[in-house]
Amino acid sequence: MEKSTFHVAIIMDGNGRWATARGLPRVAGHRAGADAVRRTVEAACKLEIGTLTLYAFSSDNWGRPAAETGALMQLFEAYLSSEAARCLENGVRLEVTGRRDRLSPALLAAIAIAEATTAHCEGMRLRIAVDYSGRDEILRAARLALADFSPERFLSPESILSGESLSGSLGPDVDLLIRTGGEHRLSDFLLWQSAYAELVFTPVMWPDFTARDLEAALAEFRSRDRRFGGIQSYSGGSPPGLVFHRL
Repeated sequence: MEKSTFHVAIIMDGNGRWATARGLPRVAGHRAGADAVRRTVEAACKLEIGTLTLYAFSSDNWGRPAAETGALMQLFEAYLSSEAARCLENGVRLEVTGRRDRLSPALLAAIAIAEATTAHCEGMRLRIAVDYSGRDEILRAARLALADFSPERFLSPESILSGESLSGSLGPDVDLLIRTGGEHRLSDFLLWQSAYAELVFTPVMWPDFTARDLEAALAEFRSRDRRFGGIQSYSGGSPPGLVFHRL
């Protein structure tokens, strides 16, 4: 079977509000959110999604109380340590995207182990965005591209800073972007990659998100008419060359 290239991205929002509504500390919502991550990854594998990118922690989230950010980082570390074996068992390649210079040595070690353990896996690609900013990612990609400039190679900055060169370092385009928690904004997430993404916003808080909610978002995606700026529409919402196995 041909490997799916369908890319789903999720802004996992609502953990804190979920906990507050239940009279629990916010960190309890983040722990419940980790269970939702596990459910969603398992469902995405069964639905043969090619790439799943989860927005776990934005660069702006460092502005939250230190106790909360510290608990989140510990939770990320524990998740990576416990889930690497599960990903390996299911053929999932786990990657972490975002800045790493502000992460603790312990978390960096957990990331390195998880990525190395699953590097050879050929199933779904699971990308977790930690200390991530879409604007910062684009700037860093541009700086890397300009670093390749060499007069001896007769390459101009204009030729290097092309959409093709930047896309190569920014990762795959997003087909479907889901945001939970009832908010309706991108919050600096995958700005370049989501240029033609279909957006689905759901009031479901992330800790309550289930496989059924993912299936509903995919059904909504399939009902959309995607033309990518042209006239011709693409069957099932899929542009040419996109492999998507229907439910």
